[in-house]
Amino acid sequence: MSAFLKQLINKKLKQLSPDELLHYAHQYNFSISRKQAEDITTYLKQHPIEPFDPEYRARMFKEIAHITDKETADKARSLFQGIIKSYGLEGFF
Repeated sequence: MSAFLKQLINKKLKQLSPDELLHYAHQYNFSISRKQAEDITTYLKQHPIEPFDPEYRARMFKEIAHITDKETADKARSLFQGIIKSYGLEGFF
């Protein structure tokens, strides 16, 4: 994957707002609370992001489970995978 595309995806994750996360959750048919969306987006902004590394993703979703709960982390993982699939980026992850 090109460095440009990685940088673009990382930037989008860092700039994700709680409202956008809530929108995506609704779009992919699961619910999270505003507080959970705020906590997740705060985590993304405050920590290094390397979504292309499977080990990093596992740690990230584990941390999201600590911030929220396991069910929400599983939903976030499903959302992440759904967005990847909807943009045809499966081969990069």
